[in-house]
Amino acid sequence: MPLDKKQRQAFRDLASDTQGIDVETYARFDKDPLEPLIGLGRADAPLAFFGRDPGRDEVKHGEPFIGSGGQIVRKVLYRHLHGEPMPDFEAGRALSRDYFWINTVPYKPIGNKAWSMQVKRRFHPLMRRLLIDGWQGRDIITLGREAFLWFGIEQPKAVREALEQFWQRDDRFDASIEVDMQTDGGTARRLRLHPLPHPSPLNQIWFKRFPELLEARLSALKLS
Repeated sequence: MPLDKKQRQAFRDLASDTQGIDVETYARFDKDPLEPLIGLGRADAPLAFFGRDPGRDEVKHGEPFIGSGGQIVRKVLYRHLHGEPMPDFEAGRALSRDYFWINTVPYKPIGNKAWSMQVKRRFHPLMRRLLIDGWQGRDIITLGREAFLWFGIEQPKAVREALEQFWQRDDRFDASIEVDMQTDGGTARRLRLHPLPHPSPLNQIWFKRFPELLEARLSALKLS
């Protein structure tokens, strides 16, 4: 499900005034640094994957969750759905059609460092609108702390504190939490967050356990 012309232009306008986009990487792959990297999938997709921000491979291929971390997610998802290993890159890429893939900010930052709160706030209304108006599902698997706490931006203090406290729980990668969100236009939705650690080799504590944690989430959500 592509962005409509108005949505796409809104992202491009914001990006044109955003410092920190890794324009060198975009240039290396002859890609437009103002073009948002969003893989919306079907509007009625049963599940959304919510990450931090795109990386080098996402820029190269023009869609999110296609790099090393995204490949881990796709391999676990493919095995869960088909009962066998993902055969190749294109088989994993085909999963983009059936799920909703989205990040806090749809642009690669310089040095792969998390975007500042200021930048995340700037893009938050547009990303929020995509989740609430552009997608009909409710269950979201968030990857990492930055992605999980994004749902507290522009929220009342009690909601932000509840999310922070949830992240401190020992069972945070098994339990889930609901959060109410609304667009600037007033459309409101209740979403269910199912947090997981970020699937990065740098995350040494959780990296080896990530596939089993994701499989447990998928099994609990009864995807088929």
